[in-house]
Amino acid sequence: GGSHTATEFVAWYNGHPDFRDLEFDLATTDVVVVGVGNVAVDVARILCRTDEELLETDIAEHARDVLRDSKVERVHMLGRRGVAQAAFTNTEIKELGEMADAAPVVREAEVALDELSEAAIADDRVATKKVEIVQSYVGFERGGKSRSIELRFLVSPTELIDDGTGRVGKVRIVHNELVAGDGGRLSPRATDREEEIACGLVFRSVGYRGVRLPGVPFRDDWSTIPHQSGRVIDPEAGDAVVPGEYVAGWIKRGPQGVIGTNKPDALESVEAMLEDLQAGRVLTPEAVDPGAADAWVRGAQARVFTYEDWTRLDALELERGAASGRPRVKFTRVDEMWDAIRS
Repeated sequence: GGSHTATEFVAWYNGHPDFRDLEFDLATTDVVVVGVGNVAVDVARILCRTDEELLETDIAEHARDVLRDSKVERVHMLGRRGVAQAAFTNTEIKELGEMADAAPVVREAEVALDELSEAAIADDRVATKKVEIVQSYVGFERGGKSRSIELRFLVSPTELIDDGTGRVGKVRIVHNELVAGDGGRLSPRATDREEEIACGLVFRSVGYRGVRLPGVPFRDDWSTIPHQSGRVIDPEAGDAVVPGEYVAGWIKRGPQGVIGTNKPDALESVEAMLEDLQAGRVLTPEAVDPGAADAWVRGAQARVFTYEDWTRLDALELERGAASGRPRVKFTRVDEMWDAIRS
């Protein structure tokens, strides 16, 4: 017990109905988050926010109730490569230094750049700024803050150690060094230096892997759907375009990038759709009436939420939030949503 995916935790505190009833034991002082991407940063921030800070967000009420009684004092974020290779964005990591009752902590030796990393980011202003932000946390003035977010680099977990009761009690980590691999990519290589971190909770935030959809071409090596400018192609048919199928987002390009990255990515795919529509390269289904699709969905699922239903729920959540001085108060159970839009 005590080891979870970050995805589950994020879905829980955001009020996803499928994850709403999960339980996380926050009676521990130390939490380990494996990974240094934006999701890992989000998890660390939620664990270290004050109740006043949480009130300013739209976090689900059930999660806020649990977090209010949290005993967490330290969050240890583990990155297997160096700070220059960390996947978090500059905005996200900068906000760690602006929290009300939590301070970032880094070790100078772990955020110092080796020659390979210096060369890799020499012409990359964004990456250089990222390194500068993290290095500014060396000796960061905590100002009496009661919680800390410890950013560790060049370390990898090797073992979860039982506390004797079937729960996590420690994480064993190994220190790494960077080496140049194929194509010049810097990869971590384990050294003989090991360390143990006492903790009662572990969140794994090491990325996402796309999964195959029945009948849709898939690249197992990249875990993405193969495409040309957003048009799905079939490698088994000589990369022929599959009519009527398009792809966007992480399943198109892999799990990297944020909303700003998704926008031009989606635009490319939509432009491909419009080009095909103009050229008549479209599917010709027997039932072209949009009502046929609606009927098919309702035949498969009796409880259907329309866009109008969503706008009603959105307005109700905003009303509930206004009544308690919050951005919104979410519905977190499907039954509640169904009843609310029909009351």
